[in-house]
Amino acid sequence: MKTQVAIIGAGPSGLLLGQLLARSGIANVVIEQRSADYVLGRIRAGVLEQTTVDLLEQAGVAARLHAEGLPHDGVELCFGGQRHRIDLLGLTGKRVVVYGQTEVTRDLMDARQAAGLPTVYEADEVTVHGFDSATPHVGWLKDGVRHTLQADFIAGCDGFHGVCRASVPPGAITLHEKVYPFGWLGVLADVPPVSHELIYVHHERGFALCSQRSKVRSRYYVQCALDEQVAQWSDDAFWAELKRRLPDDTAAQLVTGPSIEKSIAPLRSFVAEPLRFGTLFLVGDAGHIVPPTGAKGLNLAASDVGYLWQGLRGHYAGHPAELDHYASRALARIWKAERFSWWMTSLMHQFPDAGSFGHKMQRAELDYLVGSTAAMTALAENYVGLPMV
Repeated sequence: MKTQVAIIGAGPSGLLLGQLLARSGIANVVIEQRSADYVLGRIRAGVLEQTTVDLLEQAGVAARLHAEGLPHDGVELCFGGQRHRIDLLGLTGKRVVVYGQTEVTRDLMDARQAAGLPTVYEADEVTVHGFDSATPHVGWLKDGVRHTLQADFIAGCDGFHGVCRASVPPGAITLHEKVYPFGWLGVLADVPPVSHELIYVHHERGFALCSQRSKVRSRYYVQCALDEQVAQWSDDAFWAELKRRLPDDTAAQLVTGPSIEKSIAPLRSFVAEPLRFGTLFLVGDAGHIVPPTGAKGLNLAASDVGYLWQGLRGHYAGHPAELDHYASRALARIWKAERFSWWMTSLMHQFPDAGSFGHKMQRAELDYLVGSTAAMTALAENYVGLPMV
């Protein structure tokens, strides 16, 4: 088998890249270790920057997003028992759209299937070879049969634990990482959101987030210790803890119900440099992770895809230098998003070793932030997404 671009991973970044390449006349094959149902079953974030929406429009998969997505013109910070709205649209002229990552993935899967583009699910023992030579290829086992795919390029869209980054020689890659001393306990429930915009809560008991997936499905989080287990948290215990961290009037409006998904996610900041190794490119979570506080994970993966698509399109149009700039362009945006996500995480969470001075600094920063148009504008610019340059 031969193709121009082999894409490892059928999450939203791999499928979006495949769709954009196909619409540009560039042949590609997507190879995924898991089943399609497993990929769709992943519960992930759903706050989309305009740059991500633009890419989905260029991929021809934005119709349902525009019909069902929830535009958000602002976001709220809550501390000291008070809610403070950041006017994203008024400060930047831009907004975000709430549309679940599962729905983005479903739209991309449907488009790929409708176009008859080749996708291999449940591929075992996936390996990448020759990306430092002129003959890169991918191998996998399917139904007991070994397969090999030759390609011009390999796009590693296979996540933090995927094979692509792990295949790079240790001496050729530099890893930067910060692990945070807490996690997020998240609950998904078919209840109406407590607010039509997201609420980020700084509280002495720990951070909380009131988010949503639709007008009838909500996603809520509370900060928890890393050694806690989901089994320790009944639904009643979760709702009670969330209410403790919300202002009384907001807690009184909270609609509770049985959870349809509950999980604990650790938080980390992580970047691998560079993102290119010969004909192998790392994309999305394969190359970087951000804590979810700034809503940047899916959006950073999408901008990586945008840069790589532009580079590959230029390469096949006779301008190979455009592909050479992929890593530098992507990393410049990645590090700015890493900074914002780290800052938001540091501002809103309780850190075990911060002490009274650290807590006072957080409160002073929050007080300054909501009282300064310049500070609120800086937050809003980063939250709606910096431009792709």
